[in-house]
Amino acid sequence: MPNIAVTGHRNPDTDSIAAAIGYAELRGRLDPENTYVPVRLGDINSQTRWVLDRAGAAEPMFLPHIMLRVRDVMQQDFYAAGIDDPVREVGLTMAQDKLDVVPIVDHDGKLVGVMTERALARRYIRESREASTLVDAPTRVSAIAAAVSGEQVVGDDVSVAGRVWVFAMATDFLESGIGEGDAVIIGNREDAQARMIERGVALMLISNGIAPSDEILKLAREHGTAVVLSPLDSYVCGRMTTLAAPCSALMDTDPVTVRGNDLLEDVTDTIKDVSYRAAVAVDRSGHPIGLVTRTDLVNPKPRDVLLVDHAEQGQSVPGIEQAHIVEILDHHHIGSIETRVPVRATFDPVGSTSTLVIERFRQAGEDPTKPTATVLLGAILSDTVILNSPTTTDRDHVAVRYLAEFLSLNAEEWGREMFESGSDAADASVESLLGRDSKEYETAEGPLCIAQVETAGKVLSDRLGELRDALQAQHDKNGHVLSALMVTDILEKHTQLLVAGDVAAAERAFETQAENGILDLPGVMSRKKQVAPPLLGAF
Repeated sequence: MPNIAVTGHRNPDTDSIAAAIGYAELRGRLDPENTYVPVRLGDINSQTRWVLDRAGAAEPMFLPHIMLRVRDVMQQDFYAAGIDDPVREVGLTMAQDKLDVVPIVDHDGKLVGVMTERALARRYIRESREASTLVDAPTRVSAIAAAVSGEQVVGDDVSVAGRVWVFAMATDFLESGIGEGDAVIIGNREDAQARMIERGVALMLISNGIAPSDEILKLAREHGTAVVLSPLDSYVCGRMTTLAAPCSALMDTDPVTVRGNDLLEDVTDTIKDVSYRAAVAVDRSGHPIGLVTRTDLVNPKPRDVLLVDHAEQGQSVPGIEQAHIVEILDHHHIGSIETRVPVRATFDPVGSTSTLVIERFRQAGEDPTKPTATVLLGAILSDTVILNSPTTTDRDHVAVRYLAEFLSLNAEEWGREMFESGSDAADASVESLLGRDSKEYETAEGPLCIAQVETAGKVLSDRLGELRDALQAQHDKNGHVLSALMVTDILEKHTQLLVAGDVAAAERAFETQAENGILDLPGVMSRKKQVAPPLLGAF
């Protein structure tokens, strides 16, 4: 079944993680034909980790990008030949299945080469102009006997590495060129049979179902000549003998290989440039796990992704422009995400995306599992600051009451414990504080970044200057038109907004003066409703 990645935004907060977990669980129940997998796009913060630990919920897997990988398009059901398999057998399979290339593996199953149509064609063309030979392709007698539907009656199963002859001349013909170590196809002339054995041929293949005399067989044993009897005629026996050669003699020993997790765009040109237009996907041990051909590169099916808690391309998973977005569930403004086909998209002004998720559970007549219910409750309380944020709606209150009853706990007490226990702001590095909950927005003049750190008390009041300097350094590096950090005290319902870049735009937005790059904003708690809109409106 195909996987559909359910993802929140980069620098995920609790709502982003919880909404991904909850909606993946619900969609998996309602759409069992697909597998919905919650993922994260960055490290989770201390509050989210606390919520996951209390809930006993697993941390979503990390998704570095949504770009197509080799494993997304490779043929996993493919034919691979053994290094000792006869060329004829491999060639027949290639013709029957219309294969351009076949991986060749050694006795341990590791890739050692590829057989290609081009190599087969060159072999046949060469043999049409030169004498047939096994000099470059030593072939066991047993393989030759199998190729000519024959039976070995004398000699050991040795390798033949000489030229291949069909002897149709008089026995006194001295210019035949047949010599020691060669293979010769011969008919029912006993004198010619004896002459070939005396010349020291390695293999005498008697065609047309002829049974040699006991004297000939005895002579062959004495001279160490293997004897094979075949019901086929001499011409066919000659052709089949060279086709009994092992793949190792004809394969390309330096095949193009890729790994399953390689990006498709990184290997496409390499595959197109090689003569046989294909690559073999191998695992760490060198065993082939797939085959990628030029056909697989034409209009590959993009990977599926479901977005929650965001609709901004800059906030989404890298490669989102290449993916197939199956749905968007968000409580922010409509962002810059573009889709190639119509999709179901919800932009609903509630306090938390997790509120939308729990509403959909109830509309479907489903209850979340206890771990999922716990993380959804934590997310709503986090995004609404225990239902105190100006973004809070009556629907958020209803969702919290339902979850609190379902989990048999006091939501307000649990929320306060979450904010107090899940915050490590006092001891955190400035880098982690600037990046733990950061979102980018597009303006006509360029990208704008707003990060937020929530504290229970004034635990960062002594570090504002340090944070402002770090924000300025980050701004100089990223080149945004404006970079901002909200330091929000949830107990005092108060935000100090640190600004780097176009500070004048921030002053216009909030109609207040900045002091050392810091704006004092009493009563401001919500980035979505109270900070992002006025800042975006200033550009």
